[in-house]
Amino acid sequence: MVNVIELQGLSKTYGSARGLVELSLEVRRGEVFGYLGPNGAGKSTTIRLLLDLIRPTSGSARVLGLDPREDAVQLHTRIGYLAGDFVVPGRRSVGATLRFLDALRGGVAADRIDALCERLELDQNAQVESLSKGNRQKLGLVQAFMHSPELLILDEPTSGLDPLGQQTFLELTAEAAAHGQTVFMSSHIMSEVEAVADRVAIIRDGRLVALNTVSGLRTNAVRDVEITFTEPVSIVEFTALTNVTDVRMDGTTLRCQVAGSPDELLRAVVAHHVVALSVTEPALEDLFHGYYTGESDAA
Repeated sequence: MVNVIELQGLSKTYGSARGLVELSLEVRRGEVFGYLGPNGAGKSTTIRLLLDLIRPTSGSARVLGLDPREDAVQLHTRIGYLAGDFVVPGRRSVGATLRFLDALRGGVAADRIDALCERLELDQNAQVESLSKGNRQKLGLVQAFMHSPELLILDEPTSGLDPLGQQTFLELTAEAAAHGQTVFMSSHIMSEVEAVADRVAIIRDGRLVALNTVSGLRTNAVRDVEITFTEPVSIVEFTALTNVTDVRMDGTTLRCQVAGSPDELLRAVVAHHVVALSVTEPALEDLFHGYYTGESDAA
């Protein structure tokens, strides 16, 4: 599979501060790649390096097979970009601004712009300077998507959007991927990433701490398990299991936590008569929180 983004040992320092530390990852053509981390983790630094808005201290990056520095002009014609702090001059209307930006990019069909504005409920007659934060974000999304670029690089794309706008964005992202476009989106909103991302990278303090599918990240997560038997069972046989912790018995009900595969627990359970069994999946917020705070090992 062709890689659209290839990073090898990419680092960026700001004086004595570290913005990014030896980041290596690949983003495949046609996938939606979620790039997660709290504010200050290094997400925007990574994006600025991809676009040659800043230069790396060490390491290398390839985007669409090209060098972001040497081939910046060619690359920028093939990329749709939404900055985390999207700003445009406010003296024009939304429609005039979009057509000005469109002309800079070589032009697209006018009905493409109209359709995107309609879907996002963005008034083209409104003055940019009068727009709310959410509507400015919609303007930014339209200018990023309107050329159907090979690669979309989106920095906190739903910031300020209402729930309907967020849902429309997710639909646009899924449609882009279905048409072979690649989407690299940074975010700290877990639910939107889970909804559309094929794979997820989690970054903390400038370092990559996990890289997997959402389901893959869940594989090693800790789950709460509750099992009710027809009669009390010995707690000892369950406390002896290697990946089972916090085992408690309450009458005929056993409660515990399982890290990773429940196979060993199930083998012990089948020796008894079971009335009910429930497994609680970790909330996505809780799952990523462990990586954010350093409580999970790198994947």
